[in-house]
Amino acid sequence: MDVITHKCPNCGGALTFDPSDQKFHCPYCLSIFTAQEVTQAEQAQQEAHVDVDPVISETNVGQEEAEMELFTCPSCGAEIVTDATTAATYCYFCHNPVVLTGRLSGKFLPSRVLPFAIDKEEAKETFLAWAKKKWFVPKNFFDEAQVEKLTGVYFPYWSVDAQTKGELSGVGTSIRVWIVGDIEYTETKTFAVRRQGKMQFREFIKHALSKNTQQKMVTGVQPFPLEKAVPFQNQYLSGFQAEKRDLEFIEIKPTVDQELTEASSQLLRNTVNGYTTFRTTQSSAQILNEQNEYVLLPVWLVTYQAQDRQTPFYYAMNGQTGKTSGVLPLSYQKLGLASAGIFVILAILLMIGGYFI
Repeated sequence: MDVITHKCPNCGGALTFDPSDQKFHCPYCLSIFTAQEVTQAEQAQQEAHVDVDPVISETNVGQEEAEMELFTCPSCGAEIVTDATTAATYCYFCHNPVVLTGRLSGKFLPSRVLPFAIDKEEAKETFLAWAKKKWFVPKNFFDEAQVEKLTGVYFPYWSVDAQTKGELSGVGTSIRVWIVGDIEYTETKTFAVRRQGKMQFREFIKHALSKNTQQKMVTGVQPFPLEKAVPFQNQYLSGFQAEKRDLEFIEIKPTVDQELTEASSQLLRNTVNGYTTFRTTQSSAQILNEQNEYVLLPVWLVTYQAQDRQTPFYYAMNGQTGKTSGVLPLSYQKLGLASAGIFVILAILLMIGGYFI
């Protein structure tokens, strides 16, 4: 397993990807590079048979399927402990970004990556503005220490392009009512309705990670603008965390196919209009062809552990569009104080009302 830290061609410092300008920055000599320049510099080092700093091979401890695995940081030599799906992270000692390339190679090599477009400062501001609007959230959910836990993560998805064919039959009724004098007339017309057609689905995405909590985090911030995705290069992971997939497409294909056929039937149903009522008598859809690709998509995350240590709460934001979602903790102290305040106000109003009566 290769452990990579992408190094600055000028000074050897660890490069990180900056979403604000879509370039790679060195925090030491302040140099800025494009993805192409970083790739060319690393290729030139390899071709010159120079010891390439960005890639240092290390042998992982335990089996590939192990729940936790151990690696060595190429910058400081500290041991890095990760779970089996982590593909990019930080060294906990020197804080340099590292990419575990073996987890993003071969059959696990993503086709495309959608780079972050929102940097951490903007993500912090959005998070604070969102959290502070919630009245009964514990203060320590958005204090400075908690905000610093905001993490940019590339999550694995399957993107599906498909063509479907569907048919729909039903009975539509059209009712017209009018009045002549004292008599009300009702006219009811019945129609046999049929629809059929082919439908095209582009970039229908499904998560490729089995962890339940992460699934909830990333579902609420969809959709992602996949038209902005670029061919995968692991440089884009530098400075962020990343997860590799642990769900193969064959495992989620029945669910994907069911959702595609249901969506096809609904699209046909949406074309039926102009009737007072409509009753479906028969509906069917089938998939004519289907293609999939493995992509990494950006999400900013904050997690919060409740006092019972069993309930995780989270905030998630789409790293491209800024769409937010979350499940927030409830401060019973704030709720109690608010309830007590309302009770006191009501009691005073009742006393004043009783006095004047």
